[in-house]
Amino acid sequence: MGATLAQKILARASGNKAVEPGQYVTAEIDLAMVHDAMAAVTLILSEAGIKKVWNPDKIICLLDHSNPSPTVQAAETSKIVEDAVKRYKIRNFYGQRCGVCHQVLVDYGWVVPGELIVGTDSHTTTYGALGAAGTGIGFSEMAYVLATGRLWFKVPETIEFNMSGNLPNRVMAKDIILFIAGKYSVNIAQNKAVEFAGPTATKLTVSSRMTMSNMSMEIGAKFGFFKPDEKVKRYLASRTQKQFDLIYPDMDAVYEKKFDVDVSNLEPQVALPYSVDKVKPVSDVGTIKINQAVIGSCTNGRLEDLKTAAEILKGRKVNGDTRLLVIPASVEVYKAALRRGILTVLLDAGAVICNPGCGPCFGAHMGLLASGERCVASINRNFRGRMGSPESEVYLASPATVAASAIEGKIADPRSY
Repeated sequence: MGATLAQKILARASGNKAVEPGQYVTAEIDLAMVHDAMAAVTLILSEAGIKKVWNPDKIICLLDHSNPSPTVQAAETSKIVEDAVKRYKIRNFYGQRCGVCHQVLVDYGWVVPGELIVGTDSHTTTYGALGAAGTGIGFSEMAYVLATGRLWFKVPETIEFNMSGNLPNRVMAKDIILFIAGKYSVNIAQNKAVEFAGPTATKLTVSSRMTMSNMSMEIGAKFGFFKPDEKVKRYLASRTQKQFDLIYPDMDAVYEKKFDVDVSNLEPQVALPYSVDKVKPVSDVGTIKINQAVIGSCTNGRLEDLKTAAEILKGRKVNGDTRLLVIPASVEVYKAALRRGILTVLLDAGAVICNPGCGPCFGAHMGLLASGERCVASINRNFRGRMGSPESEVYLASPATVAASAIEGKIADPRSY
């Protein structure tokens, strides 16, 4: 019987020839990512008397959630992290300089196919876009990983979404994953692995795949894979010196469920407050005025996202009653957008360009909403209070839809641009 990607990676990492869904294994971790949560992890390590981490070269640390520090408490947290990095001799520390953790790790070639990667962030599933098994873990689990280099896993069942058709104009990968969440619910893949497959999957750029793997967590996934291919190999060629193989699920792999998703006639999708699966096509949303629009986050702050927004906004202006925040996902994205003139177009349209980081996505700072305000954003969650006041509303959409909405001052269909 064949194996899925999750089974193959967990078998290799645990030293087994093969593993089956439901089996518990102890696996060797290839890479650990810790962001601002390193402050909490450090406390656990200190209380346990751990003075040395398992492998400083396999730990990546950076500060992205409160960047730069907006409060004294955040500044104290940053100081704790900086001190811990020195104490544990963690050399791969990016501080507040480089942007959102998931984009930074991909930018700098840390993520390659076949690896088992854990992170103190739920959207570590992003790395599945390159064929890696990425998953978020808690602070205690991360402390254990940093101390031992190992962690136990229950081998998950796998669900396959077989995607076919060509995406219509101004319809993006974000619209596909929102459609899947809306049709199948946020619980369809609870604690399972997901494989996005089919002819449409192979056509998507690596950046678009990252969007869908990132939001696979929003349908409950433990891992969110695309099959690594030559496109991934070319993407990594200038980014990494790591050696890797392109691994694939077996032809006779057993899936718990398979779903077919035809994107040929897909409309831009919008998730309404306060759930990611409360999704409607933009044509059914009605007139919803917005106070703020946000393009950014680990979901949709990449170069192709900013480029799409700039194409729509070029020669146009942001609505006078709406503010548009644009947050490149990383310094590398920021520099590329500068070189190509993308940021100039966005600035001329009336956007505010913010420093790379998580920004308003989780309500810590930058662009928070007041009571009664509405925002349409390319982020991954729209929970109550996610972006400020619990009496505000966040609508999720693609960068194209966000850009069109910023022009019209209401949630708008980007297909007319």
